[in-house]
Amino acid sequence: MFRPMRRMNQELTTEEIEQIMKSVPTGILAVHGDNGYPYTVPLNFVYDNGAVYFHCSKSGHKIDAIKNNDKVSFCVVAKDKVIPQKFATDYYSVILFGRAKILSENDEIINTLKLINQKLAPDFSKEGNLEIEQAIDKVCIVKIETDHITGKAAIDGIRDTAE
Repeated sequence: MFRPMRRMNQELTTEEIEQIMKSVPTGILAVHGDNGYPYTVPLNFVYDNGAVYFHCSKSGHKIDAIKNNDKVSFCVVAKDKVIPQKFATDYYSVILFGRAKILSENDEIINTLKLINQKLAPDFSKEGNLEIEQAIDKVCIVKIETDHITGKAAIDGIRDTAE
């Protein structure tokens, strides 16, 4: 169903993919947008048990697109350093394909918001919990269940040069 990676020697291990997904704060969500155009948007996220979670408004382009077609792609770039003398880039990236689902249970929503707060503002858990209480009725949580995930790194010669 999904294409194999063309340059298998650059493929990341499952452990490397997990580390990137758990540490990088921002990813790019791609959905099937209005009038057949792709729509991409950067957003903060949390990765837990093989799924991506993010919060957003209950209305707008992103939510409308997900309601119309739950198939999405999500991309994370952990490193992006141009190496001019090699005419190349040193990078680590992950691409995920999955199905987006809007969560409706308050417990799931609260738990996800707490995970997001732990990742992005770990020193502000008290303030985060207060924010969660105030925003619970206004926020939407989307879960992307992974169908396929791959990670890729620059070739060895580029990584060696970038250090």
